[in-house]
Formats: sequence, C-alpha cells, structure tokens
Amino acid sequence: MTGPGEAAELRAALLRMRRTSGLPVAFGGLLPEPRRLRITELSGTATASLQGLTITAGNGLGGKTIALSRPLAVTDYSTSRVISHEYDAAVAAEGLRSVLAVPVVVRRRVRGVLYGALRHPLALGDRPVSAAVEAARELEQRLAVRDEADRLLSTCRQPTAGDPAAWEEVREAHGELRALAGRVADPLLRQELLAVCGRLAAATGAAGGGDGLPAGRPVAVSSRELDVLACVAVGATNAAAADRLGLRPETVKSYLRSAMRKLGARTRLEAVVAARRAGLLP
Repeated sequence: MTGPGEAAELRAALLRMRRTSGLPVAFGGLLPEPRRLRITELSGTATASLQGLTITAGNGLGGKTIALSRPLAVTDYSTSRVISHEYDAAVAAEGLRSVLAVPVVVRRRVRGVLYGALRHPLALGDRPVSAAVEAARELEQRLAVRDEADRLLSTCRQPTAGDPAAWEEVREAHGELRALAGRVADPLLRQELLAVCGRLAAATGAAGGGDGLPAGRPVAVSSRELDVLACVAVGATNAAAADRLGLRPETVKSYLRSAMRKLGARTRLEAVVAARRAGLLP
C-alpha cells in the first residue's frame, strides 16, 4: 500500500520529469504488490482515464518495463508491435501517442514506474529519456531513505526493558536516525524522525537504559552538535562521524569541542555521559 509520504515523493518526481524532459504529460505509480503496478498520480493529463489503472508485469509498455527492469519507449503506442495492447483504450482516451516508461528500482526490486508522453507520434531523443531516468534515480534514492527510516523507527519502537544489549542497538539506531533526518526531504518525515529521537533520549532513565545517575541541568546544544554526540556515543571516530553526517572531519571536531564546552566535559566519554544525564542521548 502506498503511503502519503511515498505518494508525495512520486508526485514530486513526475513534476521534475515534466519540467526537465519537456514531455507535457507524466503519470506513474508504485507497486503495492510484486509485479503489479497501480497508476495513482497524473500530471498534465486531460482526463482521468489512466487513474487507478492496474498494470501487470509483462503487459503493455509499463508491464514490459517492470518485467525487464529497464526504460522503454514507443513512438506510437496504439500501433507498436513490441508491446501488448491490454491498455489501449485508456491510453487512447487520454490521446497519448509517443510514450516512455522508466522503472524505479530500489534494492534491485522494481518499486514503481514513471511514464512520460506526447500527444503526437515522435521518436523520443536523448534529452527526455535522460531526464526521465534522472527523475527515477532521484525517486529511488528518496524511497531508499524512507525505507531505512522505517527500519530504524521499527527498531526503536521495540521494547527494550532493562536489556543492555537492546539499548545499545537502540542507541545505534538513534545515531543513524539523526544522521538520516538531515538527508530527508520530506519535512513531515524529518519531524517524525527527530521526534522519535527525542522520545528515545527522554525514555532512557525510565526504561533502565541510562547510567543510573540523576539528571543534570538542561544544556542547550545545537542540532548538529547533538548529531555528532550521537555518533560519538556509539564509538564513531571523527572521520566516521563526518562520513555519516556528510561533514568534513574538521567540522566534526569543531562541533564536538563546542558540545564538550557546553557540557563541561574534558573528554569524549565525559561528553557522552553528560549528554545522557541531561536527557539529550539515550
């Protein structure tokens, strides 16, 4: 089932494709189940004939794209001899002739298809094809980020009780979630990720995952300083933290020094302990 966040990402990809490819019509959908696509998003269409159309792998242009996992195009859809014609009525009702289909592949599985089309028969050149492929690649990256966010959120929502090993896993997920939030384009998803991070940090004492010391005074560290502390808390070096956060090692050092000063810590370990006591880290 396609969620609202994925639907928003799909709509954005179709708009990008129309803008960069010069194709006036774009539509597409994600696969709610393996080898079966449902067209859910339309952009630049004149009718609703394609809305909700279910495409089976191997059938039509999109179905063949799913089966082969590669971009395909036809100059005149209704007369093409390289595809089957189960969906001709819907395509004709929209008045489409030249059609392009590009698969959206995440972790070697087709997750969706982006279509671009013209209302006259014309062989599509490199520009529209390249633009459509680029839009699909961007959507793949965004869906992969969402998948990783869902995985980490699931990990963090598992009951940990007083199991130290489970809390170490949650702390690792917390650091990854903070790093991931910085790469998420969807503001609602980013807000959810950071909210989960905050709940994890606040739950440390109650769940028995803390150090057993009383909470310290509130400390105002910046979001980036907290990102660095979360990496340090799971044993990351400055270089590893920089790679995870997309920063330079020198920048990580600067954030860490600033956080240590605010926390009154002289070492990295003291900074992590102080951050946990302040309720900033799980």
